Amino acid sequence: MSQSTFTTPSDHGVTVPPMDEYNQTLLHHVHPPDWVNPSPQPLYDLVVIGAGTAGLVVAAGAAGLGLGLKVALIERHLMGGDCLNVGCVPSKCVIRSSRVVAEMREAAAFGIKPPDQIEVDFPAVMARMRRLRAGISHHDSAARFQNLGIDVFLGQGAFTGEGTIAINGQTLRYKKAVIATGARAARLSTPGIEAAGYLTNETVFSLTDRPQRLAVIGGGPIGCELAQSFRRLGCEVVLFHRGSHILNKEDADAAEMVQKQFVQEGIQLVLDCQLQRVEKTAAGKVIFYTCNGQEQSVTVDEILAGAGRAPNVEGLNLEAVGVVYDQKRGVVVNDFLQTTNPKIYAAGDICMNWKFTHAADAAARIVIKNALFAPFGLGRSKLSSLVMPWVTYTDPEIAHVGLYEHEARQQGIGVSTIHIPFNTVDRAIADGEEEGFVKILHEKGKDKILGATIVARHAGEMISEVTTAIVHDIGLSKLSSVIHPYPTQAEGIKKAADAYRRTLLTDRTKTLLGVLTKLS
Repeated sequence: MSQSTFTTPSDHGVTVPPMDEYNQTLLHHVHPPDWVNPSPQPLYDLVVIGAGTAGLVVAAGAAGLGLGLKVALIERHLMGGDCLNVGCVPSKCVIRSSRVVAEMREAAAFGIKPPDQIEVDFPAVMARMRRLRAGISHHDSAARFQNLGIDVFLGQGAFTGEGTIAINGQTLRYKKAVIATGARAARLSTPGIEAAGYLTNETVFSLTDRPQRLAVIGGGPIGCELAQSFRRLGCEVVLFHRGSHILNKEDADAAEMVQKQFVQEGIQLVLDCQLQRVEKTAAGKVIFYTCNGQEQSVTVDEILAGAGRAPNVEGLNLEAVGVVYDQKRGVVVNDFLQTTNPKIYAAGDICMNWKFTHAADAAARIVIKNALFAPFGLGRSKLSSLVMPWVTYTDPEIAHVGLYEHEARQQGIGVSTIHIPFNTVDRAIADGEEEGFVKILHEKGKDKILGATIVARHAGEMISEVTTAIVHDIGLSKLSSVIHPYPTQAEGIKKAADAYRRTLLTDRTKTLLGVLTKLS
């Protein structure tokens, strides 16, 4: 069983196990073993440290304006960052394979006889993931960004003084710099767990053999997505979560629906308990934990940590340029994504609570504007002005945008909630996906949308309509007038808007309509 993390030898070469044809293609794109760093320009308009989503968008955006800006991009590991290599792309490939298993198991309900036994070829599932990841990786390749006119440097970059960054013995001078080094899985402090060994999102996608028994620590989005996927792919899964409910930061009704699905699928949930220690034995890795004061234990083959992220602030020598940072929160920025050094900005997981690829992308666009096109601070954009949707890719998915009800009340906003269950939406009934809902929060007495949560198999494909409405101040009344194709599950959004319109039908309105009818 392969569970090695990516390794970076002293010569700055990188390996991604298993080193099959797919991972060799990946490395050829995102960390070419024969890459030669260019000779530095005398002075760069912009130097970006970190080639994850935020860094790539900043660099490509600045270089692609056709203004002749001199841009350098530094990456010590894999271009594409977490999203391409150990996050969004590989996880969604594995999730898709796991959904096929679920669909096969549900086939009888659709009049299709499923096989007596569904056989999962786990090595083939992981090989498919590696093949697709390699096929996508050219978008983030060193060669592509070089062709955009960007000087790409592979290696560890560190600030050496005001306006200078050192990398592999070379010095880069800059007018402005951007820190986009991202975050990594937080290390676990449970006694014995380091000695026993455990997986993170950075290592789990290197597996080539299926662990029969898997413990997942953390009932947040990452832990839940992977727990369900590996369960469907044939693992016995136990999910540990400190809270009394998984996904406790999400809408309670939505989290409850996913939790019931997990129980139905045979995931063992250990909630409201504390891990005590881990011991490695001949029988496997034994996890000791306490619930209600009583110690219990479970033995597994592998442990997957899905709890917490730590910012990549090490090795940057931020003290040399007066950039304040915190080991847990990352680089400190203001609402304009400017650090405590006015010539240095930051974007993405290194400095933001929103740790999503699309959030890093949006923040990068703010950095380009504020760092390069806001003289004397005029016309700057704010991070707080963004309307940020997100999706937890369990099955069903949970998609959310805007405020939750408790947040609105904390802000002193009167709220009303519209709830449309999918068992009233014809397409959801036809799809056999009645377990879900559209919940829209609006200002009391007004049609202004404050937030929304959607629970559905493809909720992530639906939330953007509501996000667009919030961004452009489109109220429920106007949303009701939008024609939705029939039958689609997105009709649930229109039903919610129509439900609001019906609240306007007061006795006074009915009287007026009656008069108009007689005059017509």
